[in-house]
Amino acid sequence: MQELLLFTRQGCCLCEGLEEKLGALDPPQPLQLIDVDTDPALQGRYGLAVPVLAVAAGADGPLRELPRVSPRLAGAQLQAWLIKQGVR
Repeated sequence: MQELLLFTRQGCCLCEGLEEKLGALDPPQPLQLIDVDTDPALQGRYGLAVPVLAVAAGADGPLRELPRVSPRLAGAQLQAWLIKQGVR
């Protein structure tokens, strides 16, 4: 299963909601949280655009950012959306 990267920041209710929904999937999708406020380059890149979900293209490949996830997606709908995005 591919590991997802969730670019987030503390106190972001959308970030927390997406993290919770991803953790509730069965089976749970491997997830790495990256706080954009800990790195000036990430903060400059993402600003207030979090949450951003990405997946590594390969072992040494670049990140592939996924389209913005609707806050309404959860459970089976979120799983189907991830599969449509090529995340397995």
